Amino acid sequence: MAPLDRERIIVRTSIIGIVANILLVAFKAAVGLAANSIAIVLDAVNNLTDALSSVITIIGAKLAGKRPDRKHPLGHGRYEYLSAMVIVAIVLYAGITSLVESIKKIIYPEVADYSMVTLIIVAAAVIVKIILGRYVSAKGKQVDSGSLIASGKDALFDAAISASVLAAALIYLGTGIALEAYVGVIISIVIIKAGIDMLRETLDDILGSRPDADLAQGIKRTVCSDPDVLGAYDLLLESYGPDLTIGAIHVEVIDTMTASEIDAMTRRIQAAVLKEHHIALATVGIYSRNTSDDEVAEMRSSITRVAMGHEGVLQMHGFYADLEQKRISFDLIIDFETPDRVDLYKHISDDVQELYPDFDFVITLDRDLSD
Repeated sequence: MAPLDRERIIVRTSIIGIVANILLVAFKAAVGLAANSIAIVLDAVNNLTDALSSVITIIGAKLAGKRPDRKHPLGHGRYEYLSAMVIVAIVLYAGITSLVESIKKIIYPEVADYSMVTLIIVAAAVIVKIILGRYVSAKGKQVDSGSLIASGKDALFDAAISASVLAAALIYLGTGIALEAYVGVIISIVIIKAGIDMLRETLDDILGSRPDADLAQGIKRTVCSDPDVLGAYDLLLESYGPDLTIGAIHVEVIDTMTASEIDAMTRRIQAAVLKEHHIALATVGIYSRNTSDDEVAEMRSSITRVAMGHEGVLQMHGFYADLEQKRISFDLIIDFETPDRVDLYKHISDDVQELYPDFDFVITLDRDLSD
């Protein structure tokens, strides 16, 4: 989907959400104040935060859609992550404020006065929020917008919240038991939890997180489908917004390939990954595999057994032995859960050095970047 089309859908969907939420805010606030219902008023506040979130989503989409320039050659897509942080701040503020007000109502209770109009409006709000939530979520998935998907989920949460308010009203009318303030506490906690979940997801986007396992494995399968590739390692993906992900990967090839053959292979790999996964591989690094010496094959096998024999070692790759220079190189991936990765790395280095004392070893302690 073209960036302009994506931006247009996000803006249009957000505007629909804003209009719907503003109408709900107006009705719920009026009804809540008239009925002296803290739960309905807080439900209105929750809808107001949704409307503000939609406004910020539009602003973020507009800023993220700006063309790349000399200062920002990779575009402005990460503005969406910043707008998400602003939304998180609004949601958490609303949740904490609502919690304080609800606790005050528990300490100093006031009797609510429900009418049939009140119940009808709250019931209608439940239906509207369910419809809105499903619509916004579907549009979010269509354009791969985390903000819209989150807004859709939030709308469905709102429907559940409004339903709980309606249930509290019916219980009061039927039994005289006032649960208003307690429902307000539950609503506040739900809002705060939603804000914390959004914060966690947004921080992952900003800090950089492990690529989705299916995506990573799919990219590696695509790369390994090239006839000249013997293995694919060290996949790194960096997101510059929903529309641009740039990657790097290492591939292993036979040591007799020429520069022109490697160039042709690299271009094939980049084109295939872009076509199948919509990801630009900026770098395709090369590992050379010895193919003409049985002695090297035996050395590789022996060193692999020693390295992989240690608990915590996930992978060994990029092995190359230069018999003339008496130098052996390879990479080690050690599990992040290993108590002391550096100590294990040194231990393995000592073991392989003892195995081949006449050789110099260049061992890279690699990171477990992807599945």
